[in-house]
Amino acid sequence: MGVRRFGRVNWLGLRTLAVREVMRFTAVWQQTIFAPLMTAALFVLVFALALGQGRGEVMGLPYLVFLGPGILMMTVIQNSFANTSSSITAAKVQGNIVDTLMPPLSAGELLAGYLAGSVVRAGLVALVIGTGMVLVTGVGIVHPLWTLAFVLMAALLLGGLGILAGIMAQKFDQMAAITNFIITPLSFLSGTFYSVQNLPAPFDTLSHWNPIFYLIDGARYGVTGVSDAPPLRGLVICAAVVALVLFIAWRWLKTGYRMKP
Repeated sequence: MGVRRFGRVNWLGLRTLAVREVMRFTAVWQQTIFAPLMTAALFVLVFALALGQGRGEVMGLPYLVFLGPGILMMTVIQNSFANTSSSITAAKVQGNIVDTLMPPLSAGELLAGYLAGSVVRAGLVALVIGTGMVLVTGVGIVHPLWTLAFVLMAALLLGGLGILAGIMAQKFDQMAAITNFIITPLSFLSGTFYSVQNLPAPFDTLSHWNPIFYLIDGARYGVTGVSDAPPLRGLVICAAVVALVLFIAWRWLKTGYRMKP
């Protein structure tokens, strides 16, 4: 065999899967990198220029500065989820999922390979939109390490959820339903365009049960230094949710749940 070196990890297979996942989205960079930038720009035009003129400050920040981190993280969330979910769903629908399952890759290696694509895609999207945000607002990033930590958490959490959704879905219609009725509402209703402090009870409390709220709030703290919740608490909650989601994804990959033809 000769593929499992440096311990019990199949580094060659893991690298091959990770490179394949990265090449999947870089081959269509106009859709995966440029399109999110255009979408983010449209959100800024609609919410900041059209609706934000009379809003004044939010949490002591100009509305455009407040809005930027939310849009950045919302785009990272959507792209991280799309990368893993589309990869698995497309392979199942096209009948070539066996090409991924037959090589000597463990469940952990499959999980890491799929997540690698989400992390790289999230990083590139965050870099492009973050650069544009700094140029438009003229405000730099206050806490770069906090920003990086929450972007990484978003990539891992939504990449893991994308794996679960891809395993569950048997066709593209089912995946579209998961995206439209679960992922999109959770990302929109988590403080992207507003501060949860302005929500009436019990919606302000319910928002704190949404892990995506902590991702967006943490990114806002990293960029502006202002947040609704303590950033350390948000990071701990996100890490716990990531661990749970990745454990379930690992378990499903290990057992071949809804994956084996």
